[in-house]
Amino acid sequence: MTAPDLTESSARKALLRLEGILNKIFGNDLNPLYYLGALGFCFFWVLVVSGVYLYGFYRTGIELSYPSVEYITNEQWYLGGVMRSLHRYAADALVVVMVLHLLREFILGRYRGARWFSWVTGIPLIWLIYTSGINGYWMPWDKLAQYATVATMEWLDWLPIFSGPLSQSFISQEVLNDRFFSLISFSHATIPLFVLFFLWIHILRISYPVVNPRRKLVVGVLLAMLVLALVKPALSQGPADMGIEPRNIGIDWFYLFIYPLLDVWSAGQVWALVIGISLLLGVLPWLPSRFKQIPVAEVNLKYCSGCGFCVADCPYEAVVMKPRSDGMHFTEEAVVVPDRCVSCGICAGSCPSSTPFRSEANYVSGIEMPSLPISGLRAAMMNDLAKLTGDARVMVFGCDNAADIGKLRSAGVAVMSLPCTAMLPPSFIEYALREHQVDGVFITGCRESDCYHRMGGLWTEQRLAAKREPRLRGRTEHGRIRQFWASSADFRGLTQELESFRATLRDQAE
Repeated sequence: MTAPDLTESSARKALLRLEGILNKIFGNDLNPLYYLGALGFCFFWVLVVSGVYLYGFYRTGIELSYPSVEYITNEQWYLGGVMRSLHRYAADALVVVMVLHLLREFILGRYRGARWFSWVTGIPLIWLIYTSGINGYWMPWDKLAQYATVATMEWLDWLPIFSGPLSQSFISQEVLNDRFFSLISFSHATIPLFVLFFLWIHILRISYPVVNPRRKLVVGVLLAMLVLALVKPALSQGPADMGIEPRNIGIDWFYLFIYPLLDVWSAGQVWALVIGISLLLGVLPWLPSRFKQIPVAEVNLKYCSGCGFCVADCPYEAVVMKPRSDGMHFTEEAVVVPDRCVSCGICAGSCPSSTPFRSEANYVSGIEMPSLPISGLRAAMMNDLAKLTGDARVMVFGCDNAADIGKLRSAGVAVMSLPCTAMLPPSFIEYALREHQVDGVFITGCRESDCYHRMGGLWTEQRLAAKREPRLRGRTEHGRIRQFWASSADFRGLTQELESFRATLRDQAE
């Protein structure tokens, strides 16, 4: 229900430039920044598989844990040692993609309106992943494990929820026993189940969630981790000794970065920092910003046939089918779920009744965006087309979240920016080309594989290729249509592509 301010932040510009560089290196289909969430799933499953193997040889006990991990690492270096290293590096990589995913969604503004649900449900995931990771560092029971365990228990002791100090009840030299190791082993096996549950919750309101990265990207990531595991294997730092305070230990800064603060701050101050950041993340979707509210989609039952195209195309499961309520002979009708709608307009572009080939002046479609009804879209387009002069006249359709196509406007170029390019019904292209009202139609939007509204670019391509309803009819001259996907950072290339298209149109006219 929100749209970003047209003035881009410096962070967004920097992000788009970085992604442009990665696109040149890896290609749009393999840009890792486009698959951060899916890579998170990938690393999670690497952790599960490697963890299951390690559990087969791990022994719980004050005298057994360290030797069993050493056996896995050194005696089974060809498999167990590699598995331990893969487990370690997959855990670190999971934190990296999790943080990058959070930062990217924040910079791009994909956390407000209906998207609050995915944002807020991601916060428990952060806590669970860190809890599981920190717990994992206790299990080898080396000097690092001793340091992390003692520091954690003392940190938890500050909370007024325990009847007695945990550090004295569980890990003092006098009371430490095998039951403690059974407890941390059970926790390390159980917490990932909660992680998996919240991952499912996290994507619950998303249609067509991408949970598997491209195969080539997965292979490349796994090979990189395998090489790292062989070159720099994960090793223990000597057996723990509760009678000696561990010193000169190396910590994993991905998971244990907060622990050095416990050496210089009080436990209460560190809790205030952690809880404060969590609360700030939780309320971000509702804090004042430059984002403006856009009315959600509305269904007009008189023109709704219950075809279900809008349901199939909605990226956020914001449109559902329900039994007919108006007595018409159709069995179902589309219903908009307001708190899930992001006002992208993709549903309007998918509706068969969203066509300009209708005689009514102020007609309505089966599903509409109140801020830009289909009749208004036709009127605005025809008004702009009437002003075109010269040769190679082009109608440009673009996206509010991509390159600013308003800068392309000229005597021979008309422009229309939409909440998402997929809001454009294919029939509008045919209508613009009919009777040579324009010589060509140029379609642009967010970078390929990086649609702001997730599926808009793909749906547009499939509709124009007659692979998805509503389809661009075959009699349309495809040579007079060009697509070029571009963000604001690609404006120069967009301008060049448009001029190249116009030059091609001129050559065709000769």
